[in-house]
Amino acid sequence: MSIYFGVEKNALVELVWSWFGEIGVPVVALGGYSSQTLLDDVARDAERQARPAVLLYAGDFDPSGEDILRDAIRRARCFEEVERVALDWEQVLAHDLPPQMGKATDSRAAAFEARHGRLVQVELDALLPAVLRELYIDAANRYWDGDMSTIVLAREAEERKQLAPDG
Repeated sequence: MSIYFGVEKNALVELVWSWFGEIGVPVVALGGYSSQTLLDDVARDAERQARPAVLLYAGDFDPSGEDILRDAIRRARCFEEVERVALDWEQVLAHDLPPQMGKATDSRAAAFEARHGRLVQVELDALLPAVLRELYIDAANRYWDGDMSTIVLAREAEERKQLAPDG
């Protein structure tokens, strides 16, 4: 599987990248409804990988946080699997996150309230970074073989060493 970490908040991209950049997993900012150009780039990258793509997403628990994910999936058209790693109502309760009143003027508010029984807004930023990191790790481990990755990276390093001219 090709793994992509999606995050609603542009401000969190660098943080997520600092955790996972060394393993080469792309971090995609989906906040504010991503440009078609970005989603086309992701789709081309997924196609180049020539294996199924999975999106692991973290976003606010609110109508926009849900709809941004729906929109990205529809327009990228490349993800075989999608998993929302954060936030959901159970996580809000488990981590004692502060819910705010949802925006009744949001065109998606009624559907959100029908699905969840309440109209609230809980910011992803309220979740401790260490908790968010663990949520991503737990989700990625369902698709990622860390032992095999270590073997492949060591093999690639050895091949680069053999290809490099003697200094």
